Amino acid sequence: MHFKLIIAFVDDSKTNAVMDEARAAGATGATVINNARGEGLALKKTFFGLSLETQRDVILFLVEEHLSRQILEKIAEAGDFEKLPGSGIAIQIDVEDAVGVANQIEKLVDVVEAEL
Repeated sequence: MHFKLIIAFVDDSKTNAVMDEARAAGATGATVINNARGEGLALKKTFFGLSLETQRDVILFLVEEHLSRQILEKIAEAGDFEKLPGSGIAIQIDVEDAVGVANQIEKLVDVVEAEL
């Protein structure tokens, strides 16, 4: 079984919605890194040196490759990535190898066979 790593950078108010939609689309879990920050095309405003931007979360999903695109699309919908500029992004990268995923593979075998 082959996996992809989906990395989503989302507004912290959307984290739970993104995780719920990803799980409904086939993700079996996630790791959330809180309080990330970044810069887009436009620089964020500051007030006396304090940033006025909202907090971001980084969510890591290790997903089966056949489910990855539909999970990625659901993440984009839940995070409003295409509707609101600066609302977040999500990317997927190939995972060459992974350990500690035997339990995940057990649960995904039937789901992936149904997809194929």
